[in-house]
Amino acid sequence: MAEKTKKPQRKSAVKTFRQSERARIKHKARRNMLSTLEKKLRAAVAGNDLTTAKDLLTKQFSAIDKSVKGGTYHKNKANRKKSRLALLVGKMKPVEIKAEEPAS
Repeated sequence: MAEKTKKPQRKSAVKTFRQSERARIKHKARRNMLSTLEKKLRAAVAGNDLTTAKDLLTKQFSAIDKSVKGGTYHKNKANRKKSRLALLVGKMKPVEIKAEEPAS
């Protein structure tokens, strides 16, 4: 049997319900976007693409900071995520390009 959600009775409760519903949708969209960015970053790290990884890392940092500003993430969670992602990219080794020897 499906359970019905109880609607608020007071005007103030109705407004709070509307506000919290809007915030929930906004936060969910932002979390999904952050998750997608993180997947792209991890794929770049797995593919050993240092330049793409560094570019994605700066975008990820910016998005995480905006999520803290908007109230989606707590600042400590954001700092923890940023630290772990920076360590992940920091462990990458640059790909060495072997230069051909000049013909004599």
